[in-house]
Amino acid sequence: MKKIIIIFGLFLTFGISESFSQQLVYRPVNPFFGGDTFNYQFLLQSAQAQNSFTDSNDNSIRDERSDLDRFTENLNNQLLSQLSRTLFTQQFGVNGELTPGTFSFGSLVVEIFDSNEGLVIDILDTNNGDQTQIIIPGN
Repeated sequence: MKKIIIIFGLFLTFGISESFSQQLVYRPVNPFFGGDTFNYQFLLQSAQAQNSFTDSNDNSIRDERSDLDRFTENLNNQLLSQLSRTLFTQQFGVNGELTPGTFSFGSLVVEIFDSNEGLVIDILDTNNGDQTQIIIPGN
């Protein structure tokens, strides 16, 4: 009789545990990994709230400048642009045709020559030795 009660108890225990058990399914939270897209704003705000890093290249200096400083910088940029256009027109003509030769603009030396790849423009900064090459493919 003891054996029957123990067997009946075990059967009853397994039967109850199976009726209350369920299959576990993983559902990701992050929308980038298949989670619900409505979680995106919450996750972004949580990450930003925990972020203790600051941008070292913060552009808040631009906001601290006065209107006069911004106007002066804008005027200087326009004057330099006009000056570079004038120099370009003097060296290369009104049509802007690049003719082979060597030209000097302050510390920059510009060499233009034809090659089998097209028109090659070598630019050398004599102050620090930086050099770049531009190739304009020919027809």
